[in-house]
Amino acid sequence: MLSLRYINKKYKTMEYQTALLIPIFGILTGIIIPLAVFIWLYKDAKGKRETILEISKHLDEPAKLEELLKIFDERKKEPIDYRRGGVITIFVGIGLYMLGFLALGKVLEGLGALVGLIGIGTMIAGYLYPNTGKELTDAVEEFEKK
Repeated sequence: MLSLRYINKKYKTMEYQTALLIPIFGILTGIIIPLAVFIWLYKDAKGKRETILEISKHLDEPAKLEELLKIFDERKKEPIDYRRGGVITIFVGIGLYMLGFLALGKVLEGLGALVGLIGIGTMIAGYLYPNTGKELTDAVEEFEKK
């Protein structure tokens, strides 16, 4: 028959081992996620790089190569619309505020108010600083009239 001391000692050892695994998994998660994202982005762009190399081998004119490289360019040509982002942020703030008001408490209410005010500031910045070509042209013409 097993003694009670042996069983108690066995459980204490298991608790100690489990307590050590939690920080180890936390550290591994912090390392594995960025590495996985890096590998994913590398493999995603690898095909594009190989395609560009193959095309450049067969083209003699640099102008055509530049034109083809623009096709692979994924950057947005239009500037960021701060008004749209501001409205989205305001409503996220309202949602957080309501969640805090109805269920989770004052901390979430304060967080929702903070996010909502950031959205208001972003939307005001969108109106103060025009960003599309037409808006910039209109602003310059209005300034020149003065």
